[in-house]
Amino acid sequence: MLASLAFAQAPEVAPAMADDLRASGKIYVVVAVVAIIVVGLLGYLINLDRKVSRLEKEIKN
Repeated sequence: MLASLAFAQAPEVAPAMADDLRASGKIYVVVAVVAIIVVGLLGYLINLDRKVSRLEKEIKN
């Protein structure tokens, strides 16, 4: 059943939105925004990990 679903998809159809963004050069803006979001989330997680580690040390003492 899964094989029939895989064959039902048309791999030749490319997303038109991606092609339009690439053609106009705006794809770089999208990539930059996604990269900024990922870096921000990573920074937040690192900061949160430091705070949790500090609290764990305080609880042990």
